[in-house]
Parts: sequence; structure tokens; C-alpha cells
Amino acid sequence: MIDKIYDVDVLLVEDNPDDVELVIRALKKHNLGNNLIHLPDGAEALDFIFARGKYESRKIEQKPKVILLDLKMPKVDGLQVLKAIREDERTRLIPVVIMTSSAEQKDIIESYGLGVNAYVVKPLDFESFSKAVAELGLFWLLVNNSPG
Repeated sequence: MIDKIYDVDVLLVEDNPDDVELVIRALKKHNLGNNLIHLPDGAEALDFIFARGKYESRKIEQKPKVILLDLKMPKVDGLQVLKAIREDERTRLIPVVIMTSSAEQKDIIESYGLGVNAYVVKPLDFESFSKAVAELGLFWLLVNNSPG
């Protein structure tokens, strides 16, 4: 269950528990994981982002600084989540980074066509994966200036 803390820096939408653990560990190692919420599928992510269902008490104006989004997930896939985010005026400007194991050109092209900010293929080894996540966190949370 998610706490009622909705001041979110990182919204991690990922169904693989091993990848979730690695992302959280890498961000916390660099003091970037304090305001992180993990959601296991696209359907719950959409409820959170659009403040509906069990997240209706959340204000939609409380936007995450970045969404780390997997592509291949149950219920609603990452491309559907990205499309919904970009189609809504209230959420259109939230930075979204696809973080997936898919290096397929069709996934990359479709993601950029829908307005993704970055597309990262998950490295297979732990050290490279951890480094990639830390660099993403540093850039999107500390270096980048997002609107809002």
C-alpha cells in the first residue's frame, strides 16, 4: 500500500521486482530515492497520475519530476501510459523516460513519436544497470529544469 505522501520526485512504473530493487537501490545510493513511488503496472500508474480510484485524494497538480516507465507490463503497457500522459494538457509536460529491455526499433520509434523524453535500454549486468539509473536520476532530478 502506498502512503498518503504524494510529493513525488520519481514515479517508477515497473513490474519486474528485481529491476525495482535495483532502481531503488541505485537512486538511494545517490540520495535520490527519498520521494519515490513504485507502481507495478500501467493501470495503477494511470490512476495515480490522473488522481483517480484509490489515488483520488491526490491532487493532479502534484506532478512527479520524472516518470521511469517500463514498456512491457500487465494490464496497460508503457506505450499506452505514455500516450495518455501526452494527450492530457495537465500531464503533457511531465518528463517520461522509457526504461526497458526492448531495443526494438519499432518500440523506440513509437515511443519518440508519442513524445518520450528519453529511451533507455536496461543493461544486462548489475553494475551497468545501477550506473545508468544513477545517471538518469542525477540528470532528471538535479540537472534538468522541468516546467511546473
